[in-house]
Amino acid sequence: MSANATIRHLPDRATSLLLNLGHAIDHLMLLIFATAVGAIATDFQLARWEDLMPFTVGAFFLFGLGSLPAGRLGDLWGRRAMMLIFFFGIGGAAILVAATQNAWQLAAALTLLGLFASIYHPVGIPMLVQGSAKPGFTIGVNGLAGNLGIALAALSTGFLVKHFGWRVAFVVPGLVSIACGALFALMVPRESMAPAKRKPVLVALPPALMARVFLIITLSATSSSLIFNFTTNGNGELLRERLAALIADPATIGALLALMYTVASLMQLVVGNLIDRYPLKLIYLPLVLLQIPAFLAASSVDGWSFYALAVIFMALVFGAIPFTDAMVVRYVDDRLRSRVAGARIAVAFGISSVAVYLLGPIVKASGFGFLLLLMGGIASLTALAVACLPGDVPKPVATSR
Repeated sequence: MSANATIRHLPDRATSLLLNLGHAIDHLMLLIFATAVGAIATDFQLARWEDLMPFTVGAFFLFGLGSLPAGRLGDLWGRRAMMLIFFFGIGGAAILVAATQNAWQLAAALTLLGLFASIYHPVGIPMLVQGSAKPGFTIGVNGLAGNLGIALAALSTGFLVKHFGWRVAFVVPGLVSIACGALFALMVPRESMAPAKRKPVLVALPPALMARVFLIITLSATSSSLIFNFTTNGNGELLRERLAALIADPATIGALLALMYTVASLMQLVVGNLIDRYPLKLIYLPLVLLQIPAFLAASSVDGWSFYALAVIFMALVFGAIPFTDAMVVRYVDDRLRSRVAGARIAVAFGISSVAVYLLGPIVKASGFGFLLLLMGGIASLTALAVACLPGDVPKPVATSR
């Protein structure tokens, strides 16, 4: 493939900016509920916030399962069209959540939101990295944008819930998403052909090696996603418990949560740069191993000591995120990336949605200390999977066609 042909596939700055904003919106929408759950439980006259958590499992289950059809449509129909559905769909679903009047209506609306949220990862990331000379750094920047969306969810939701109510906390980002969809339609050029119809760029790895890599990445992504869901959905209430003697104001807790996520997100830029320079296993394994003592230490402290440890373990959790996308980019041709990413995400996110269902019951029965110990155990399973990765898999070579 010629250099000029590669350049034509590179997204322009407006497209890249909107795709990164899409990642921020995707994660922001999924975390509004976790930050506002206390206020919603009170509004719906439930005694404890933990009792409301199982009603959001449908959103996270479809966030995973919906990646299969989304990835297939992205490759065979077109990524631009799917991203338009993402922006308008998730925005409309967020506004629908704000209109719900009881827990079951909330569950249905959140499930619809999860379905539209499932589009981004198998479609938006492959669209962003196609033709990129430094895919690791591109994924790192995109991961930073996604995690800043998590931080913004904590900050904006805390503020909006305090001053305007939890419903407005869904309406405002819903309208922002719809506006981004309109900009995407106006500014992003139409695709000349669907990705699946383009000429191949990479020669595939041997089937046995590709199967091994895919299995290990899916296993490690599943366990990592369990930790991601436990932390991002539980951190708001966790901070309220561990900082109760120091801070009670929900807006201040939201600001501290946003600061924690913002600082931790910077790890993705570091990791993204390293991915382009070194074998993935050499970077991935130490990050996962360090999660274990961080979770164990955090389980037995509170106050500012806990907050410092929380920043550390979230930096390690966020730092591990880019690896699965980097593997797909490195070893899968662009014509197939949305489908392969969709299959991996469907398994990993579908299974890890159980974390959202179990979060409330686990904390209600055993407390956050046990949850942190459990996450340390899950991190050890992730490390075992990553340890089985090949040390230095040869990179696929470009075709001459």
